[in-house]
Amino acid sequence: MKILWVFAHPEQRSLNGSLMTEGLRTLEELGHEHRVSDLYAMGWKAVVDADDFGDGPRERLFVGREQQRAYGDGELSKDILVEQEKIAWADTLVFQFPLWWFGPPAILKGWFDRVLVQGFGFGIEGPDGRTLRYGDGGLAGKRALVVTSVGARESGFGPRGIHGSIEEVLFPLLHGTFWYTGMAALPPFVVYGADRLTESGRSHGAAALRERLRTLHTTEPLPFRHENGGEYDEDLVLRPDIARGLSGVGVHRAPR
Repeated sequence: MKILWVFAHPEQRSLNGSLMTEGLRTLEELGHEHRVSDLYAMGWKAVVDADDFGDGPRERLFVGREQQRAYGDGELSKDILVEQEKIAWADTLVFQFPLWWFGPPAILKGWFDRVLVQGFGFGIEGPDGRTLRYGDGGLAGKRALVVTSVGARESGFGPRGIHGSIEEVLFPLLHGTFWYTGMAALPPFVVYGADRLTESGRSHGAAALRERLRTLHTTEPLPFRHENGGEYDEDLVLRPDIARGLSGVGVHRAPR
């Protein structure tokens, strides 16, 4: 396998840093190829602005339109093009970050904003004119795994936990970013209680990550429904006979 590991943590000596080291070592032992985007080490620019889009004429900045034009004309900034080449090379993407305020750090959000541009990750039409997204799109055929750490105990993310289930907390990323662009979202790997882990707990987390990576190619992705699979109407609403009487983000997962 070819794996792009996108790392978003400011401290290499952190739990996340040690987990990435262990993860990359495991990939090498398994014979997989890997490349790394260490966003803090790279000094990744996290904000979209006009400098991303070359010197094309414009009266004002329409971000989506400029992304698509610059992508088509080969005028995206060099740092964006390098990351897009890494994505094109990979068949699996791993995104590792600490969960801050129920989402990834701003630097990773900025990576998504700047790299998954219209025309590359989304905004693509099929032969029949339909927009390709939610299971289709520019990154269809790739798999994506979240590796994250949270300070809270696991029970708080359980079925009745105060924080909500981890898959629902990460729904904007798993469904709204990965699945939207066509990537199959794998069940996230989470280390709970990260701020209070003992050495034994760190060892357990590393062992669990090694095991997850050993089964990376066989892990079943989350069963999100395809937009063009016939279950949504023309207004992008689930048909009334699908998940009858239910609502919320869980309805977008098909039963296995």
